[in-house]
Amino acid sequence: MECFGNEPVAGVEADVLLIRIDGDIRVIDLIVRGGIVMYPIILCSIIALAIFLERLWVLRRKRIIPSAFIQSVEDNLRNRKLSEALFLCQNDDSSIAKIFLAGLKNTERGIWMVKEAIEERGGREGIILEKHVGILSTIANLSPLLGLLGTVSGMIKTFKVLSQGASNPSLLAGGIAEALITTAAGLVVAIPTLVCYRILKDKAESLIFEMEEDSIRLIEIMERSGKKD
Repeated sequence: MECFGNEPVAGVEADVLLIRIDGDIRVIDLIVRGGIVMYPIILCSIIALAIFLERLWVLRRKRIIPSAFIQSVEDNLRNRKLSEALFLCQNDDSSIAKIFLAGLKNTERGIWMVKEAIEERGGREGIILEKHVGILSTIANLSPLLGLLGTVSGMIKTFKVLSQGASNPSLLAGGIAEALITTAAGLVVAIPTLVCYRILKDKAESLIFEMEEDSIRLIEIMERSGKKD
């Protein structure tokens, strides 16, 4: 390869730009040798990563349960300022604000209607928090199965070569490589995806539990204050 000073000129070999494993096997080679099953496995990994990052951003505590907001609403209710508490809830986009708002709108209908409204809205917000998380579980279960499918495909190719009377090991290498590569790829996607699923699932459940505790405390404050402005 020709260079001018320390800078390479045009004509750099294409494989220099490809990632290599142990200096010999390129990632693109692994994908090609793994066969067509590698493409859905790669797609699963991209979807899993996108969901994990999106849910991490959504499930931020300050976005779901802002402490300052909760304290302001509780202070207003203790001071029997229902209209101010309603105003705060209407102008806040957090999940807990929507739950509080559903309850406060029913104050004139009695505390039992407040509880029912809070419970109903809380269930809906819980579903929203866990949105797409179940897809990670599906991907974690699907990826090894795709890897197994690639293994079966590779072994079929290997036995086909054997049935034709080939004795050269190099002729068998293609099918064996496909079997091993797809199996490894499926596990490489499934294991971290399962970990990500548990992280997001536990985070969502923790936030839902906190919202339930805050809602119970809100109802208790309303009962003590008489619920009247």
